[in-house]
Amino acid sequence: MSLGASISLYPGSIARVLWTTASLLVFASIAGDLTTYFTGHDHVYGLIPLFCLNAEQNIPTFFSALLLLFASLLLAVITMLEKKRRSVPVLYWVTLSSGFFLMAADELLCLHEKTQGLMRTLLGDGALGVFYFAWVIPGLVLVLGVSIFFLKFLLGLPLKTRISFLAAAVLYVGGCIGFELVGGHYAESHGQNNLIFGVMTTVEESLEMAGIIVFIRGLLAHIADNYKEVRFLFHEAQEMACPAAS
Repeated sequence: MSLGASISLYPGSIARVLWTTASLLVFASIAGDLTTYFTGHDHVYGLIPLFCLNAEQNIPTFFSALLLLFASLLLAVITMLEKKRRSVPVLYWVTLSSGFFLMAADELLCLHEKTQGLMRTLLGDGALGVFYFAWVIPGLVLVLGVSIFFLKFLLGLPLKTRISFLAAAVLYVGGCIGFELVGGHYAESHGQNNLIFGVMTTVEESLEMAGIIVFIRGLLAHIADNYKEVRFLFHEAQEMACPAAS
């Protein structure tokens, strides 16, 4: 006797849960920044650094890493589905999946910031302005290379998927590169321990989370629209069908 179960996946509902979680984290970080600004206390039993978007190895960091891992998993599922279809873009899907996995690792380990010292040495000891956070230079080169590599793939996607991917890219890159450039210029002139820089960091991190959530929503909708049913087989006698619904 074959045992089975079905799970309905609703992209909109999943996205709402992610949006709500991200919003609560942003509000908690803003509350911490305001508490520090008006009272001078920057710890409060460890709660402020625990939820601060400008800190590392805390709850917002792990949430962002989980978002990236979730996107990587969805991309891996699409890769397997496209491989069964013997589709040409499999290389692009698997590259995206691997890339998001590496981004999750970078989020946890802050690997990109380890290029700061090298880049500042190459740029000299003068004022760096928008390149104060010097890792953005290799970051810009990477974004350009990725854009060229995926251009043909992006143009071949369904219109709905293409729009969501582009919106996600604008939000994410606008946050992690765009606001990092603005924040770098400000930090060099005024330092980082002030409310304005905290606001810049909050906007930057918020845009990054928003970009990933939009991307996840787009991936879920793409699966729902193009594959209809994802089937997982367990052993030889058990299977689980997961119809995806928008």
